[in-house]
Amino acid sequence: MPCQYACTRHFIGYDQPMMTKLEPVIVVHGGAGRWNESEKQVAEAVAACRIAAKAGQLALARGSTALDAVEAAVRLLEDSPVLDAGHGSYLNAAGQIEMDALIMDGETMDMGAIAAVQFIKNPISLARLVMIKSQHSFLVAAGAEAFADAIGFPRCSLSDLLNADQLELLQSGIDLNQYAAQLLASEESPPGDTVGAVALDLYGNLAAATSTGGTKAKQPGRVGDSPLVGSGAYADNWTAAVSATGYGEALMKVLISKRVCDFVADGLSTQKACEAALNILRERVNGQGGLISVDARGRIGVAYNTLAMPHAFTRGEEPITDGY
Repeated sequence: MPCQYACTRHFIGYDQPMMTKLEPVIVVHGGAGRWNESEKQVAEAVAACRIAAKAGQLALARGSTALDAVEAAVRLLEDSPVLDAGHGSYLNAAGQIEMDALIMDGETMDMGAIAAVQFIKNPISLARLVMIKSQHSFLVAAGAEAFADAIGFPRCSLSDLLNADQLELLQSGIDLNQYAAQLLASEESPPGDTVGAVALDLYGNLAAATSTGGTKAKQPGRVGDSPLVGSGAYADNWTAAVSATGYGEALMKVLISKRVCDFVADGLSTQKACEAALNILRERVNGQGGLISVDARGRIGVAYNTLAMPHAFTRGEEPITDGY
């Protein structure tokens, strides 16, 4: 459904006053990009966001942590064939699927990230295991895959990750390098890029998670903003939890998620902080993207400067609110 709130440059007025009682909050997004509101695809993306937000809400109501909630929500987003993560990831120029993910705990500021991994159905869960079962915070490519095998993390086949469009592209026999050049020349962008979630739990802790299948026909080994702490996501109990989406090469240059947290530390609400960070993205690097955030007081921020960004959120036992 279309956003029911007044929007200015797609900055959405979800900002609310401080709560007198702490209630859990979950916010999810399905990627900011050139979504076409007339297409069935955007409706499916919003529906996927609603399902993910509901899963996060149920987890928080059971007393699960914010970290549990964002992982559960993002796993469902990764399972959706219409979103650019997990099952909906894009083929790279070599006909492979390489995925990135990041999860961060706002209480401890521990994080786990993976990049350029193949044959992993739910990268966000592997990222969390990097955080809790390895001595490191960030593993990439073959090293991350070896870690997955060492701990018995389930692997999948390429076919498990291909949605109908990408399977057709692979079977067409097209030169993917030529296809990438055509995309660049036409300035075409994916309909949506990256998925993510942020949460506040009953214990007052924040968490953030972001996962992506990257850009269409990207060069093998390309890593965007999504797994980079402070760019693709950030969480700090002192300020806020943030997940970012958009064109990674621009987002990483301004450390956009950390900027939101810094603006919150300076006294801005989450909504104003997201808007301010997107203004910097546009003015400094002419970038496009979107942000979701929740602060330590449960206030929500949603903003984007693209055509649309499917998203959904809920607070406590409230019904799911969605928009794009």
